[in-house]
Amino acid sequence: MRKTTLAAIAAEAGVSLPTVSKVVNGRPDVAPTTRARVEQLLDQHQYRRNGLRVHRRAGLIDLVFNGLDSPWAVEILRGVEEWGAEHSTAIAVSSVRHGDARPASWTSAIASHHSNGVILVTTTLTSAQVGQLRGAGIPLVVIDPANTPPPDIPSVGATNWAGGLAATEHLLSLGHQRIGAITGPVDMLCSLARLDGYRSALERAGVATDPDLVRYGDFQHEGGFARATELLDLRDRPTAIFAGSDQQAFGVYEAARQRGLRIPDDLSVVGFDELPVSRWASPPLTTVRQPLAEMGSAAAQMLGDLIEGGPLRTNRVELSTELYVRESTAPPKQPAPPPQPAPPTKHGQKEPGK
Repeated sequence: MRKTTLAAIAAEAGVSLPTVSKVVNGRPDVAPTTRARVEQLLDQHQYRRNGLRVHRRAGLIDLVFNGLDSPWAVEILRGVEEWGAEHSTAIAVSSVRHGDARPASWTSAIASHHSNGVILVTTTLTSAQVGQLRGAGIPLVVIDPANTPPPDIPSVGATNWAGGLAATEHLLSLGHQRIGAITGPVDMLCSLARLDGYRSALERAGVATDPDLVRYGDFQHEGGFARATELLDLRDRPTAIFAGSDQQAFGVYEAARQRGLRIPDDLSVVGFDELPVSRWASPPLTTVRQPLAEMGSAAAQMLGDLIEGGPLRTNRVELSTELYVRESTAPPKQPAPPPQPAPPTKHGQKEPGK
């Protein structure tokens, strides 16, 4: 068989020879549609790329976070690393750069070092990023996507709605009626799912949802503290708060402490995540366990199957959440009975002691 030249592929693709050379060498500065067309022709003509495909199977996957300042990132990394150790695969960890003028900059970096695949965690995925990874032939799996990914992009998550439902039902079972909710960012799917679970629990119990008791935070300590401050300063403050993350729950702890409120005597608190530190808090935190390490391992396994070219049994995996009840929740304190008026005395009769 006559070997197809890069010049012939360039002519067939309608692009320049340097453009085809960039694709062959994994350069990032090629439009996604152009890269996809050239990649298709390279595969169609079975063009051998000087060991590039072997290099791409050298055993490296990228784990990309929205931010690395959260303990839950460590738990996800632990699950991915356990899978990597079993499959002799190295893990490169990075964080999306906010405010970058080039929205697909992190995908450019990944394409340039020929990653075997990418696991993207709690990050908004754009069509440009998807196109660049596809053009470079790099498979992708998403954990807890911030927005709805394309239907052909595999994703891993937890039963966020069920977790929000269980947390709120627990507080209702203790007798709480005014239950505040501090969820995550308003544009994140997991935030909205946990809040929907909270609202569903109230509706099932016949308790009206009070918009004043719902706040959107940032899943961080600061957001939990700021939003709890708003809730606890209400004239009719909540007797319990469901925080959409353990970190926000610890922010609630501090807001309560600064107001002289005791947990759970004056305020019950439920978190979400079951971070290792939650059971060492004072008091230990009631929380919804999100299987973070298992989510990381499941995403890595799906990515491994894609790298090997095997079919996936499903494009969406949801792992179960579970409520862990500890000492941060209790029945609401009953208000002290109002003082009773002294019994009336008869006219002209002296009161006792006089």
